[in-house]
Amino acid sequence: MNKVVKDAEEAIQDIKDNATLMVGGFGLCGIPENSITALVHSNIKGLICISNNAGVDDFGLGLLFQKKQIKKMIASYVGENEVFERLMLDSEIEVDLIPQGSLAERCRAGGAGIPAFYTPAGFGTEIQGGKSTKVFNGKPHILESALTADFALVKAWKGDSNGNLIYKGTARNFNPVMAMAGKITIAEVEELVEPGELDPNFIHTPGIFVQRIFHGKTYEKRIEQRTVRNK
Repeated sequence: MNKVVKDAEEAIQDIKDNATLMVGGFGLCGIPENSITALVHSNIKGLICISNNAGVDDFGLGLLFQKKQIKKMIASYVGENEVFERLMLDSEIEVDLIPQGSLAERCRAGGAGIPAFYTPAGFGTEIQGGKSTKVFNGKPHILESALTADFALVKAWKGDSNGNLIYKGTARNFNPVMAMAGKITIAEVEELVEPGELDPNFIHTPGIFVQRIFHGKTYEKRIEQRTVRNK
């Protein structure tokens, strides 16, 4: 089944106001740059965004924050984005901060059809809130619910027209689990090939989880924090 669409604009055309999105990436590594830019140009509002972090002021999800297109952020880290910080302090955006491991597992559980699971992470902190608790092997755990989304936006290194994906190095990060948990998963790839050209032993996301795929262009691949040493 050919799942190729022309570009990011065509891929996101049915994302409407108040949709829930999962956005792959870690920092600025492996983020779906083209899809985010298309969302910015679409002027869609009221988005609920699930992502490891909130990008930076002028790149990644930061572009959506500049235009106040996101109403709620579910993430594990948001410290590199001053625009986001200002919106949060002014109560213009709702924020749900989750331990990183719990966030990853909640996405994975959503993709696997597991409604909830117990974890010790966050017990005795604000994360616990009013969540159900239980003791396993003498250690208290809290019940965390799975996460799913209307759309998942992911970025891969290579993909074929059937939607099979291969990620490169650390750009893999949250992309595979989010690809599984979106009702409609949109993948942008650096290289788009024909079926049979990818070694099945190296496919990270099977095409069954991907509904749309397109060849992304003009990737900046910014570095969030550049550190150099003196010679």
